[in-house]
Amino acid sequence: MGDSNGDVDSKEVYFVSKEEGFEILEQEKLRKNGKPFHHDDKPVHKVCVDDFYIGKYEVTQGQWKERMENNPSSFKDCGDNCPVESVSYNDAQKFIQKLNSRTGKRYRLPTEAEWEYAARSRGKKEKWAGTSNEYELGEYAWYGDNSGSKTHPVGQKKPNGLGIYDMSGNVWEWVQDRYDENYYKNSPRNNPQGPNSGQYRVLRGGSWYIIPRNFRATSRFWFEPSTRSYGYGFRLVRTP
Repeated sequence: MGDSNGDVDSKEVYFVSKEEGFEILEQEKLRKNGKPFHHDDKPVHKVCVDDFYIGKYEVTQGQWKERMENNPSSFKDCGDNCPVESVSYNDAQKFIQKLNSRTGKRYRLPTEAEWEYAARSRGKKEKWAGTSNEYELGEYAWYGDNSGSKTHPVGQKKPNGLGIYDMSGNVWEWVQDRYDENYYKNSPRNNPQGPNSGQYRVLRGGSWYIIPRNFRATSRFWFEPSTRSYGYGFRLVRTP
């Protein structure tokens, strides 16, 4: 999964080159079991992101154990190639600090804009990562209808149009941004970094227990950065 220096293997990252811009999509609120979800995509405005590398896979239990010497995951029996979960935003930052110290590189969490651009195969109007057809969704994602109530090894489903796996389903992925419902209505066009302040951090992508309408590629979920759950993991990016 990584080399002797603790780096993330180059075969596990995908280079995403910038385009002229793409539409960040807003979604109307939906509340389920008291938690905020969104649906019904609506265009907001175009943003541009610079070139970046993003992990082809979610960070795995094996990668976490190699660097942190523990395994917080609830689904340990799933194995080293399954996504690490039960990690908070703060836990992910500690992993990143160790990785960067060991490798001399600058890994980080993706911004929301980077994450959505990659998930939607360079900003296409895809409902889920790789498809807009709900009848095909099971070919691309582990979610409530097909997961068997557990996580699965990364890379078993079809990738999206960029060759990136599990950006819909398996585990929610922490991103760098703080949450602000209205941020992307007025955000900078170039490389939006999210609000400067806020109580919550954002998760994207859905998880093994979610129904399709609640984990579209534009769906946003948010929690305090100390929150851990068996559905929360993360994916890495770095700049060239």
